[in-house]
Amino acid sequence: MSTTATLATLSDSDRLADPNWWRQASVYQIYPRSFSDSNGDGLGDIKGITAKVPYLKALGIDAVWLSPFYPSALADGGYDVDDYRNVDPKLGTLEDFDEMANALHAAGIKLIADIVPNHSSDRHEWFKEALASPKGSPARDRYIFRDGKGPNGEFPPSDWDSVFGGPAWERITEPDGTPGQWYMHIFAKEQPDLNWANREIRDDFLKTLRFWSDRGVDGFRVDVAHALTKDLTEPLLSKLELTEANTGTDGFPDGSHPFWDRDEVHEVYAEWREVFNEYNPPRTAVAEAWVHATRRARYASPEGLGQAFNFDLLQADFDAEEFHEIITRNLAEAAATGASSTWVFSNHDVVRHATRYGLPKGSKGKHAKGQDGKDWLLAGGPEKDLDIELGKRRARAATLLMLALPGSAYLYQGEELGLHEVADIPESERQDPSFFRNRGVEVGRDGCRVPLPWSVEGTSFGFGDGGAHLPQPDWFSSYAVEAQDGTRDSTLELYRTALRLRRELQTAEELEWIETGNPDVLHFSRPGGWRAVTNFGDTAVDLPAGTVLVSSAPLEDGKLPANTTAWLR
Repeated sequence: MSTTATLATLSDSDRLADPNWWRQASVYQIYPRSFSDSNGDGLGDIKGITAKVPYLKALGIDAVWLSPFYPSALADGGYDVDDYRNVDPKLGTLEDFDEMANALHAAGIKLIADIVPNHSSDRHEWFKEALASPKGSPARDRYIFRDGKGPNGEFPPSDWDSVFGGPAWERITEPDGTPGQWYMHIFAKEQPDLNWANREIRDDFLKTLRFWSDRGVDGFRVDVAHALTKDLTEPLLSKLELTEANTGTDGFPDGSHPFWDRDEVHEVYAEWREVFNEYNPPRTAVAEAWVHATRRARYASPEGLGQAFNFDLLQADFDAEEFHEIITRNLAEAAATGASSTWVFSNHDVVRHATRYGLPKGSKGKHAKGQDGKDWLLAGGPEKDLDIELGKRRARAATLLMLALPGSAYLYQGEELGLHEVADIPESERQDPSFFRNRGVEVGRDGCRVPLPWSVEGTSFGFGDGGAHLPQPDWFSSYAVEAQDGTRDSTLELYRTALRLRRELQTAEELEWIETGNPDVLHFSRPGGWRAVTNFGDTAVDLPAGTVLVSSAPLEDGKLPANTTAWLR
């Protein structure tokens, strides 16, 4: 895209054909099972998404990122995939998927599919074949099987823990009924890790990429993109050795970890890029890669996936100095590598940012842990320390600042309604495996996955004609789409206005900082003559001269209130 053209000057068809559409796109993440239920069974589905395409178009987004919709036992919310080239029958059919893709494209909205390459589910036909096959067989070689330690192999091959708690190895029973080998699972035991040293795995995923691309998928969000390739050379390092070798807080900066962020993973993505470039426009991809900041650019290279999630703002305090450093550093990295920056505050794995920003300073990170290291949800949830109004105000300010930045903005369903975390879900109704495997350590991610409220009344606030698969609180009524639609100063209308203006104003991927003389105020300008100013402080400040285009909170006699962002021209 030229530095003078704006997104608003492009028609829907031109935007769909633009090979650079992704560089400054507003992407809306849909967690399908919690978005809209078309048949009243309590579970969101593909037809429910299709029915809401007018809502998505009116919101003003450029693309939908669809979290896993594949057949799954939901051992990990759909990230345990039974069949990579099908739709879960509970969510619909391939024909329903095609209808949804066509409806989105007709509305000028791109479609990004979640792909889960590190592991399959334990119900995948490959894993069932592996269990029925002998040690050393080609079927076992699709996964990571190892003999156990001890005289009878009764101990796991290493003392590694899974991300969800407990050992990262599970022992199987051999076809003859005897205790057998162990398989590796970085996540739940229902998610056996695939062996990416096996050429069959690599070729099959290339087939999967083409399958969905041929059905109209415009790009892919790559789950756990920094895993896949592994070095399991014996002897396997112990947990203590891995901890001692880790010289960075966010990963091994030299790529030496046996299963995280290894250099060989980029050989996989180079092959994926060749497939992406077979299409016109080329398919896009964004890596979920929790890696050391110095290594993120490799995932986002033009020869690889092209873009990688930047979770730095998500993990930051609502603090001007911290925001300034993160934005400046990430834009410099993007400019140096030719990638596009990404910005995100909420998703399906983290405590909603409207909640995080209502907690005491220092309660940060995806689980909103306090300075004592404790999970806020475990420490008392909504009854302890949470200022709901402050969180909402800061979340609106942070989002409006983010939407003014160059690069891609990733939004999570429900944040446009100002939803905060549903903290008080009864144990009997929780679904997240991290809650059950890490009981007493993490509450899990169910609180950000509660089905959306569309209407102020009804058994599920308009989510469907039946109930909802996770319990919705009574306060959802006042946050519903129906309650906010057309309501001045509502969070929904703020998002609609900001997303419309973003399309009209967004040009070159550049910004220039403007000195404010106040450490609590950030002010930057964008090509085309518009600016964004954010007051992170506790008192109102003078508003710079200019025409106000939009503000995250009502202005006060020419002043910018505390915890407020405004766009000016």
